[in-house]
Amino acid sequence: MNPAPSTRHSRCIRALGLGFWSALLVAAPLAAQSDDRAAWAELNKADLAQGIKLQQEHRCAECHVQKVGGDGRAIFRPGQRIKGAAGLLAMVEMCNTELNLQLFPEDVASIAAALNRDHYKFKPTPP
Repeated sequence: MNPAPSTRHSRCIRALGLGFWSALLVAAPLAAQSDDRAAWAELNKADLAQGIKLQQEHRCAECHVQKVGGDGRAIFRPGQRIKGAAGLLAMVEMCNTELNLQLFPEDVASIAAALNRDHYKFKPTPP
């Protein structure tokens, strides 16, 4: 049986000796190329309250402060590394994998939806 894609990618990243931020530089553009419509479908059905609760429970802000300093908000740079819904989902999944949070896909979508509402403010592109 093959491991889940996120586990397989995580192993590849580790095997290449890439750190968290280097891996993001590899993963984010690939995620941006994926189907943004499918990502929006996930975000639209996500539970925003659950996303906020999970961010607090897993102390996401504390990790971001350690990574970028200040209040941690500098990590949210819409349009730079993350270009849309698919990239945002991929970024949250990267944190999930790297930190071994063991979140379910619907939890990842809930966190991503809350982040989009509060920080990124991406809008679906018309078909």
